[in-house]
Amino acid sequence: MKRRQLLACSAAAITLFMHGGAQAQASTPADLPAGKPYKIIAPSSPGGILDITSRLIAKALGERINQPVIVENHAGAGGALGIQAMLRADPDGRTLVMGSLGPNAANYELQKKLPYAYKDMTAVIHVLSMPDVVVVNPNLPVKTVDDLKQYAAGKPQGLSMAVSTSGSSGHLAGALLNQRTGIQAIDVIYKGAAPALTDLIAGQVDYMVDNLITALPLIRGAKIRPIAVTTKDRSPELPDVPTMMELGYKDFDVAVWLGLFVSSKTPPHVVKALNIELNKVLADPAVRKTMAQQGGTAIGGSPQDFEHFVQQEKDRWAEVIKVGKIKTE
Repeated sequence: MKRRQLLACSAAAITLFMHGGAQAQASTPADLPAGKPYKIIAPSSPGGILDITSRLIAKALGERINQPVIVENHAGAGGALGIQAMLRADPDGRTLVMGSLGPNAANYELQKKLPYAYKDMTAVIHVLSMPDVVVVNPNLPVKTVDDLKQYAAGKPQGLSMAVSTSGSSGHLAGALLNQRTGIQAIDVIYKGAAPALTDLIAGQVDYMVDNLITALPLIRGAKIRPIAVTTKDRSPELPDVPTMMELGYKDFDVAVWLGLFVSSKTPPHVVKALNIELNKVLADPAVRKTMAQQGGTAIGGSPQDFEHFVQQEKDRWAEVIKVGKIKTE
């Protein structure tokens, strides 16, 4: 009898322990607000790198903190509309924006007036880094950057360069490409990569500098042709495509980067808690594998690490834009 009672008590204790452990694992961390959905704002149309990455992070984060995390698209004004939407929300840590090179670094120099200031946002975490790739319509007689130069030389009216978002890394890399090669081109600015790539495939524009996450599936499907990558190292996903530096363009090193920001009014303990959970998301093998397959590298780190990186990017591009007299408006 005693043996049966002991076994029953042991079984009950194990069940309680497992149930309690499962509840603890699924609960929202104490320093994060609960009870309402979280939101990641993607300052682009659906289908681009900001949107795709936001959805990947939102799903994984929601599972970690046991709260719904939704993605909202706010395309336009070079990312400014998305940042404004984040800043209008309650600064409780539930609303984040997926930032990038243009709206969070380069646009402070590129645009005469922005509807937000650098101090309005707090860096939470560096999400990923990825190469840009120079791509052309495959019907053009262009297989190299030299071919593109020669093709442009035969077009006195200039070529047309698709731009996914004003001030994006692709836009800046394209401006540098044109400046360093002497290619004359008209910028055709879209509200995201998807419509820009659609027109590139259709032959409505001649070429584009785009990130790998959206270009790679079309490259693999022979819908567009890659002729160079913009980072100092070749992409493992495109091992046969040379870098601009390999082609003789010294110091040509432009990478896509994404990271999450919140309002600077967000309580510091909430920022820290978000950073802890997001680091766990970025350490997840499934998340890292997905990013790698899309041509990117998961980063992570502290809010201070990311803040330092963004400040360096802001200073670097201010200098490049001034010296090169780059204009994107």
